[in-house]
This record gives sequence, C-alpha cells and structure tokens, in this order.
Amino acid sequence: MRLQKLSHSFTKIGFKPLQTTVRNILYSLSFSLFCIFYTSAQKVEKTNEKPIQEEQDTISVDKKTVDPSAELLLNEKDQDTTKKDSVPPVLTDKVTYKATDYMKLSRRENKMYLYKDAEIIYGDVQMNAGLIIVDNSKNEVYAYGIKDSLGEYTQTPVFKQAQNEVKPDSIRFNFDTEKALIYNSRTKQGEMNVKGEVSKRVNDSVIYMTNVKFTTSEDVDNADYYFYARRIKLVPKKKIVTGLVNMFIADVPTPLGLPFGYFPLEEDRTSGFLIPSYGDENTRGYFLQNGGYYFALSDYADLTITADYYTNGSYTLRTESAYALRYKYRGNFRVRYENNLNSERGFPDFTQSTAYNIQWTHSQDAKASPNSRFSASVNFGSSDYFRQSTNQLNTGNFLNNQISSSISYSKTFQGDPQVNLNAAATHNSNSNTEVVNLSLPNVSASVSRVFPFAPKVGTKKGIIQNINTQYNFRGENKIVTQDSLLFKSNMFKDAQIGMQHSIPISTNFKIFNYLSASMGTSFEENWVFETIKQSYDETANEGAGEVVQDTIKGFDSYRTYNFSASLGTSIYGTFKFKEGKKIQAIRHTMRPSISYSINPAFDQFYDTYTQPVEDDPDTPDIVETEEIVEYSRFEGGFYGAPSNVFSSSIGFSLSNNLEAKVRSKDTTATESKKIVILNNLSLSTSYNIAGDSLKLSPLSISGNIPIIQNKLDINFNTQLDPYALDNNNQKIDVWNINNGGSLFRLTSASANFGYSFSNTDFEKGNKEEDPLENQTLRNGGRQDNLFGGGTDFGEERSFDKEKEGTNKDIKHYSYKIPWSLRLSYAVNYSNSTRQNEISSHSIMFSGDVELAPKWSVGVSSGYDLKDPGFTYTNLRFQRDLDSWLMSFNWIPFSDRTSWNFFVGIKSSVLSDIKYDKRRETDREL
Repeated sequence: MRLQKLSHSFTKIGFKPLQTTVRNILYSLSFSLFCIFYTSAQKVEKTNEKPIQEEQDTISVDKKTVDPSAELLLNEKDQDTTKKDSVPPVLTDKVTYKATDYMKLSRRENKMYLYKDAEIIYGDVQMNAGLIIVDNSKNEVYAYGIKDSLGEYTQTPVFKQAQNEVKPDSIRFNFDTEKALIYNSRTKQGEMNVKGEVSKRVNDSVIYMTNVKFTTSEDVDNADYYFYARRIKLVPKKKIVTGLVNMFIADVPTPLGLPFGYFPLEEDRTSGFLIPSYGDENTRGYFLQNGGYYFALSDYADLTITADYYTNGSYTLRTESAYALRYKYRGNFRVRYENNLNSERGFPDFTQSTAYNIQWTHSQDAKASPNSRFSASVNFGSSDYFRQSTNQLNTGNFLNNQISSSISYSKTFQGDPQVNLNAAATHNSNSNTEVVNLSLPNVSASVSRVFPFAPKVGTKKGIIQNINTQYNFRGENKIVTQDSLLFKSNMFKDAQIGMQHSIPISTNFKIFNYLSASMGTSFEENWVFETIKQSYDETANEGAGEVVQDTIKGFDSYRTYNFSASLGTSIYGTFKFKEGKKIQAIRHTMRPSISYSINPAFDQFYDTYTQPVEDDPDTPDIVETEEIVEYSRFEGGFYGAPSNVFSSSIGFSLSNNLEAKVRSKDTTATESKKIVILNNLSLSTSYNIAGDSLKLSPLSISGNIPIIQNKLDINFNTQLDPYALDNNNQKIDVWNINNGGSLFRLTSASANFGYSFSNTDFEKGNKEEDPLENQTLRNGGRQDNLFGGGTDFGEERSFDKEKEGTNKDIKHYSYKIPWSLRLSYAVNYSNSTRQNEISSHSIMFSGDVELAPKWSVGVSSGYDLKDPGFTYTNLRFQRDLDSWLMSFNWIPFSDRTSWNFFVGIKSSVLSDIKYDKRRETDREL
C-alpha cells in the first residue's frame, strides 16, 4: 500500500447547511463514532469522485535549506516504519474531540475534519489546532493552523503529552505507534527554548530534531544569541545531546563551537563540576578561580566545594552548604581559607599571609516550637579578612571595623510564674585593634514578674497591690584576647567567670488622680572567681619601688542595693485658630518628671596600702613621706568594683511634643490631619545632694525635628555646663555666670539626619519593598549601599526578572525616570576645654539612576567638609542585554583602587559562558 505524501497544507472546506432528517443525523453520528473507536487500514481505491483539494500551507519547509541528513525525515515512505498487519489495530484509549465551527466526516476518504478551535484528547496526549484531520484508515491525525480574516496564520497546533508541550506549525501523529512528525516546533525545557525545523517524536521521552536553535532568550524566533546544531537528541526535562554545535550572536556565527555538546535540562538539583574561570594578576600571576564540584546531597541540603589557584603558589579553599526544612528551619554555612603569597620566594618584597572566615546563619520557623528557639548568626575569622581577601570585593564590610557573632538557644517553661532560660555564645572583634571578645558561654534565666499582694479577681489598685518582684540570673565566661592568639593555649589563661543575681522590687500608684508615682529598690549579688590584691614593693623596679598586683584565684562575692522613686504627669495645652483657617489648632504636650535616688557607699569591700610620695615643690613647707591608697580587690574584675561614694541625687526631666491639626487636602476626609512640629524635645539634669562640689550635672538637650513626615527627621543633641573653667581649662566649682560668662557653657553639640527617597515617593499608591538579605548586611554593614556594596566574583550574577518585565514595553521614560538617592549628614561640635572646633563634619550619599529601560548607573561616595575631600567612592554601571548581563564596578581612588568588568549569560544553566576582567586591589598597600 502506498501512502499519500504529506504536505504542509491544510484543507479549506466550505460550510454547507445540512438538509436531512433526524434519522440520517443519528446514522451519521453513529457511523462516525464507530470509525473513530474501531478502525483499520484500508486500500485506497480509485473513484470517479473528485477529492477535496488542499491549499498549500503558508508556512512550509524549503528543502533547499534543509540539511541532506533530514531528507529521511521528510520522506514519509521511509519515515513510516509501521508494517501493515492483517489484524486491524485497535485504539488502546478513548478518543474525545471537539471544534467550535464544524466537524465533518468524509466517508469516501474515511477522514474527519475538525475546524476552528479543534481539540483531540487521546490518553495523555492532547492536540489543539485551527484544523485537525483524522485519517481513520491510517489511524493518524494531522494538525495545522488556519488563516484569519487578515490572512494571518493563527491557531497553530499545540501538542501536549504529560508535562511536555510543543508549539509547531504542523503535526502528524500516529495513534498506533504514538510517533509524530513535527514541523517548526517550539518547546521550552527548563530555562532553554528550543526550535527545530523537523522533529521526529519516537516516544514520550526521546525526540530527534534537525536544524535546531536553542537559547535561553525568551523570543526564540528573534533571539539575541542561540546555539545552532544540525542534529540533536532531546530528552525532555533531562538533556540535549548535539553533534556539531555553533554559537550565534545576533544571527552572526562566532568561532565558539564544539564537535559535540551536552546541555543538562534537569529541573531538580543535580551534582556536577563547576568550571573555573581564568585570568592573570600582577602580583600572583595567572590563576584559575571558582572551580570545584557541587553536591546535591538531598532535597533539603546541598554542598559546594570550590578553590582558586595562582601560579605563584597562592590558593583559596571554600566550602558552602545551604539547608532548609519547611516549617522547621533554614540556614547556610560557609568556610573560607586563603593562603596569600605576594611576589616570589627569595625576593625581598616576598610576603605570606593567611586569612579565614566562618559564616553560619540559622533561623527557626516560629511554628516549629512555640516554647523554644535556636538561632545563629556567625561571622568569625581573621580581623583583616575583608581587607586582604581575594576574589571578592566588599566595600561596606571593609569600612566596618566591627565583626560580631551570636549563637543562642532559648526555652520557656510555661506556668505561674513563667521561667525563661537562654544560653548563648557571642563574639566581637575589632579589625583595627585586633582585639577579640568572646563569651563562651553566656547563660541567663529569669522568673516572670510576681504580684504577691494583687487580688485574685479584678484590677490592681494602690501602692500595696501593685508591689511586684522578679528574679534574674546571668552567668558568663568572658575571654579577651588578640587575633593572633585565637585557638591557642594562651587564649584561655585570661578567661574570667562571673555570675550575677538580681531581685528588683517596685510599685506604682496614682496621687490625686493626676500624678503617677513609682518606687523601687534593687538587690544585686555578684560572684567572681578571681580577685586582685595590691601592695607596694619598695625593692621592685631595681629599688625604685612599684605597685604589685597579685591575682587571687578563688570564689568571692559582693552585694549592692539602691533605692529610687519618681513622680511625673502630663500637661496638655491647645491653641485653636479661627474657623476656615488651614491650621485649625496647635497642641503642646509637656511631661515633667522628678526623681530621687540613693546609692550607698560600700566601703567594706575596699582595702588600703601605703606608698611613699615625693615632696611637692609647690609646698616645700609640707613634708609627706607616705600616703594611704584605697583600692578594691574587685577592681578590674568581671563586674568591676562597687562604688565607695555615697550619692543622693535629685533628677529633673521635661519632655515636649508639639503637634498641629491642619485641614486635609482630601475634601472627602471627615477628620483633620495631624502634623508633628517638634518631637520629644527633652531637657534633663540632676543635682547630687551628697556631693561636696560640682553638684549640678550638665543640662542635656535632645530632640527630633520632622522635616518630611515619616521620611526625614533631624536629630540633635547638646550639652550645657553651668560651671566655669580655670586657666588650665579644668572645671572648677564656680558658676560660669559668676566667672564673667553666660549662664551655661556649650561643651558639645551634634546634629545628624538620614534620608532615602526615590521617584516612586512622588507616585500615589507606592509600596515599600522589603529589605533584601545580602552579604554586606549579614556582616554588620548597611543594606542601602550607602558606603558601597559587595561583589563576590565566585557567586553567580543574579538578575531580577520581575524588574526586567516592568520596563519591557516602555519606549521612553518622559519624566518618570527610575532613580533613588540616599543621604546621611552628620556634624559634631566640641568645646569642653575651649577648643571651639568642629570635630567632624561629613555628608555621605549613594544613588542609582536608570538612564534607559536597560541602563543603570550608581555611585556611593561622601565628602568630608572639615578636611575637604571625597571619601571612599564606588562607581557602578549595569546594562541589561536581554539574555546577557553586563556590569562594571570601579573604585577610582584610595589605596583600594580597583575595577571589574563582567559580561555573561544571565541564565544559571549557561552561567559559565562569560567574560570577566578585573584589576584587584594592591594587597601590599
């Protein structure tokens, strides 16, 4: 039997109204169902009737452009490998079909025609097209698009099987063999878009294609780049295996080609090698960076091991793991070790240094355990890690001198009273001084507040019923050491252990219904396991004598207590304006408060020793051979020494708020709008009744002035001292006004503000975005890149696809150019010893401007107004090239001058196709 040759065409059939009886209609439907569900191959006999003509498909394959190896696929005689059997084939599943225009059965051809929005479903196979032809004699189906009223080729076929979807120009599918021929197919596999001229579907897991383009570009027909292969084998959602493959950029072939290619399409994470990048460096020579292996350990955890190597012998080892368990916890762990060599061994400028860093972040879901919680935020390592680290640049962390870590576990024991227990380990180091503070461990416990005299039913009233107390405990093992002594035996020699118990007792009550009063006392007991005994040794220091300190090991303790009381109220004053005015009223709120506190002198914890003194040349008549020195054995200990000076002081404070009620611009608003004019203007001072001199403390004034509601506030603080200075600029017990000066002497003042705004602030209905987690913020820096951002050359360049789509159809920006600006201003004035100077005065700024829908420029810098000059500056440029991303980062001056240029494919599947060129910081500087 010879099969009719398949052409890229569809049959145009005119609609003719049927004139028949109900019996004929039922007969036709019954016959069509019988033909669909039970068919067999028939020999095509000659007939005198003229067959239905088919029009040529508007999208056809030009055989001149098809590779000769594809002829076998285009020849139907060779393509159909199904041999005819004497036993009629039977469909293995139910076939359902529909069409919106008409369904026509041709008994002479033994074919059925479905026109417009046609659909056939056979098992897990679904086919949609403008025109579908079912050939019952061959058990085959043909699908084509149709032309609309404008002559456009629409309703092109869509072939679906299971999770796979193909969108070709035309399809031929055999129900018996479940094989298909697909022309100009388009399919998406993971991040890869594939377009093949001719595809032969062998089964649901293997497809052979010829003249294929595959790319990560969204528009496969007009891709900015693609890979071209003459033959490929496609295993959906698993892999693409190709023969000779070439890379095209803007339809221009490039020298980049491979004799064969393998492109994984796994949707799940899989283990595999990470291809390193290469380059050269002035001080370390040629290098291979970020090469290693990725382990997909499970659905809940992974592991990445990478390394860098330089030809001068320097190397870096990195390990990173991320884990997550839904509704339980999530976190990541990172370890980095570097051995840095500068120059060559034997050269006078040769240096060697090591740096390491350990980072661990763990967070527990609040639903996992309501009564216990474990969390970790660890950033532990060398003090100079962010200054000397290779293969990364983090400006924000470089400018931050403090590195800290914390691991904590908390447990709540429900009951009455409730008990809270917390155990933690903390770390803090200073990159300038290289001093490391460790707390291993730090344990605290507390019992919730108890009201022993409160009634069992009703509210608490009066001074007795409001009496409350609680118990707090804190124990700590503290280690202070140098960065060079970490993990060495000397590190633990100076460890200090301390425990503290505290029991506060307080109450509060009303006086005349307007005054709020409170009283309280606190008892503390401190336990230490090391004290210091001091004495004077006349024979020490070669007979010159010196004070000798002996460390006494053993348990010791001291107890302290105090008493305090306060009285305060709130006073409101409102000034109303005439009706019709924009400002309707101004409200002034004052909260005066007076407090009294007693701190006894704990002389019992002090000892004395005598030491000789030299004669004072200013008083030659007075000869004093020795003096008595008072000291406490707890000085320099864990909690320090208790005070041996009795103090009885009265404190005064006044807080002010100024608000205005204005008429709302919204005519539909029923209430006026409140605006804060002055927020928390506070004045405070104290007077020590028991003091022998300088009894009055300096007057402290602080406040907040809102400039832009909820956006810009100016914070200020100042200190006013009522006492005068002598000729040596030392404070004396003389009022400044009596010494020829003003009532108060300005000793210090400061003002600062920070402001962040963007073009969206001037649009209605804008929403604030959640802050993003980043490496700079994780290590104690800022999240707004005010002092510069971070770049890790080993991490993949990510791109925000949601942001990409927002400006996709914008032709011009007009006045809505996306931009953002962050400002920080600070000024400090000092005059404590008549220096009368601005101690610091600077402004920091960081901004980003999207010049075009795919161009963005940013800068982070500052200017020192005291010593004129720009501060640390970082410039950044970025260009979105659709499927590619290009970026340039530049630090133009300072001892960390460097730049980095990167261009690469955004998709993680082809992230190794990139060009990365940079000039790193000179580590010797």
